[in-house]
Amino acid sequence: MSEVRFGALLEPSADRPQDVLGLAELMEQLGYDVVTLSDHPYWPERLDTVALLSAMVARTRRITVMPNLLNLPLRPPAVIARTAATLDILSGGRFELGLGTGAQQMWESIVAEGGPPRTAGQSVEALEEATHLIRALWTSETDVEFRGTHYQLRGARPGPAPVHRINIWFGAYRPRMLRVVGAIGDGWIPSSPFFPPEALPEANRMIDEAAEAAGRSPRGIRRGYNIEGEFGTGSGFLQGPPHAWARQLAELVLAGQIDTFFLYRAGSPDILRRFAAEVAPAVRELVTKG
Repeated sequence: MSEVRFGALLEPSADRPQDVLGLAELMEQLGYDVVTLSDHPYWPERLDTVALLSAMVARTRRITVMPNLLNLPLRPPAVIARTAATLDILSGGRFELGLGTGAQQMWESIVAEGGPPRTAGQSVEALEEATHLIRALWTSETDVEFRGTHYQLRGARPGPAPVHRINIWFGAYRPRMLRVVGAIGDGWIPSSPFFPPEALPEANRMIDEAAEAAGRSPRGIRRGYNIEGEFGTGSGFLQGPPHAWARQLAELVLAGQIDTFFLYRAGSPDILRRFAAEVAPAVRELVTKG
C-alpha cells in the first residue's frame, strides 16, 4: 500500500491574485503533501496556471506542486516537457505533471482559443502521443524523432532533464481512458462530484488489468481523488463531521482504491486548517491500525 497523502486543488482567481499563493504557503505550514491548480486557459477570470505554479515553487520549500490537470489541447507537449523539467529543477524535485485531454463540454472554448477540434477518441490518442513525446524529451540521449497523428517532432533536442523522475497523472472516467492510465500513466485523478466512491472499484479494476497487460505492476500507479464535501450532520459521502470524513477516506485507502486525496476547489483557509487538524491525522491513524 502506498503512503496516504493529502493535498488540495486551489482555484487561481484573477481578481484576488495573492490569495492562491498565500493558500499554498499555508498548506506547506499545515503539513500538506501536495498543492495543485486546475487549468482552464479559456477562462479570463483565471490566472495562468503555469505562471502560478512557478510562483508557488518560489514561495515554498517542501510541498509538491502539480497541475490538476494541464489542458493539453492548448499547451504544446514539447513546451510542457521543458516547462515541467524547469519547474522540477527549480523546486529541487518537487514537481509532478497532471495532463488532461480537455473536457468535451469545453471544446467550443478550446477551439475559440486556437485549439484543435478533436473528438473524444482523438483527444485520447493525442494524450497518449504527448505522454510518449514528453518522456522522450526528458530522457533521450539523442535528438527526438516522433511521427504521430497529432504531434510530430523532427529531430528535437532533448532536455533539460528533470531532477527526479516526474510522474505523469491523468484524469480519467471512461473505459478507454482508464486503460490508458493502466498502460502508460503514473497516477490517476477523478473527482468525486463526477465520479462517486462506488464507481472506484470497477475503474481501478480496469486500470489494474491494463497495467498487467502492458507488463506493469498496478501497485506502481498512484490513485488520487479530488474530494468535495461539507462538514455537517449528514450521512452521505463527506457530509458528516470530521471523524466521519476520516472513516470514509480511510475505508477507501484500506480497500486499495485511493492513496492521495485533494480537497476539491479549496478556497478557505479555515477548511484547510480544519482538514489538516481533524481529518488527515485521523485517516493516517485509522490506516495504520488497519
